[in-house]
Amino acid sequence: MNAATFDMPVRIRFGHCDPAGIVYFPHYLVLTNALVEDWFTDRLGIDYAHLIAQRRTGLPIVKLDCEFSRPSRMGETVTLSLTLASVGRRSLAIDIVCRCGDELRFRAHQVLVTTSLESGRSIDIPDDIAAALAAFAPTSLSTDTTDNEETRS
Repeated sequence: MNAATFDMPVRIRFGHCDPAGIVYFPHYLVLTNALVEDWFTDRLGIDYAHLIAQRRTGLPIVKLDCEFSRPSRMGETVTLSLTLASVGRRSLAIDIVCRCGDELRFRAHQVLVTTSLESGRSIDIPDDIAAALAAFAPTSLSTDTTDNEETRS
């Protein structure tokens, strides 16, 4: 993948699977949240645990679109790949792809909104996070200036 992609290998475990032996679809969302946490901490240099616990800034998903292509099974190692699709004043959009080798398993588009965990309201993306996102983004990234999600309370 390119420099503006964050990859995380994940071994599919028994606890990820349903009785049919395939990943139970809500577990993909747990895995994508772990991907976002690791992306912030390991690639963007923003300690995600500190962001939540001390800074009291959250990143809830306000929009989610998922497509499941093929099942993943216990024992397989899949790679989750995150790219930054757009950044607005209060939100960012990410694209996540899950592959096992060259085979597409899952694709998601998520919109995350920076939120005060004290008030529960959206807030502007803090300057240090905006700078880290700008450094991660490909040069052709378009900035989303509409931020429809920022009007949510």
